[in-house]
Formats: sequence, C-alpha cells, structure tokens
Amino acid sequence: MLLTLDLNDARPLHEQVAGAIRRAIGEGSYRPGDRLPPARDLAGALGINANTVLRALRELRDEGLLEFRRGRGVSVAGRADGRALLTQRARELLEEAAKYGYSRADLITILEELT
Repeated sequence: MLLTLDLNDARPLHEQVAGAIRRAIGEGSYRPGDRLPPARDLAGALGINANTVLRALRELRDEGLLEFRRGRGVSVAGRADGRALLTQRARELLEEAAKYGYSRADLITILEELT
C-alpha cells in the first residue's frame, strides 16, 4: 500500500491516514478479505507514530470497513460504500473551500447551482 501524507495539510495525521486507506478500499486497491500491513510497518513507512496509525485503523473499524482479528491482523471487511467515499471527498472539498474563503453555505449554493 502506497500512502502519502501532506505535512502542510491542517487535518490531523490520523484523519489523513484513514482517508488514504478509505480511498484505497473504495478504488479497489484492497478487496474484502485482504490483509493490511501491520500498524508498525505503516507507521515506519510514513514516518509517524504507530498509535496514530492505530487510531486511523480503529476509526475505519468503527465504520465497518476493517476487521481486527486476534492473530490474523487487520483485514478489509468490505468495499467502501459510496456514502463513505463521498463523505471523505466532501470533507476534503469543505477543507479546500475553506482555504479559498468559502463557507459550508457557499459550497452548498455552488452545488445547488450545478443541479
């Protein structure tokens, strides 16, 4: 799994890690039943603390995307549904809009104009 983090991104690192894994599942890079690398390996590759990666993995477990199995590690429980993937992208869009000075209401207006 090739994950990258943007150190200039204002989002917490665990949210960036969760978003990258969520996208990988949604795009089919990981299929149901596939095992993820151990948290320590991911943390080492990203240059961050293992607890940060574990926090991201727990968040994805709570969303139903990952399963934790004793002795078997972390595996993909199911494909990211459209709503989970859209929610992640909407969060990113809101953050990008804020960088340009647009509020949530402004973004909703823009979206309504598109339909």
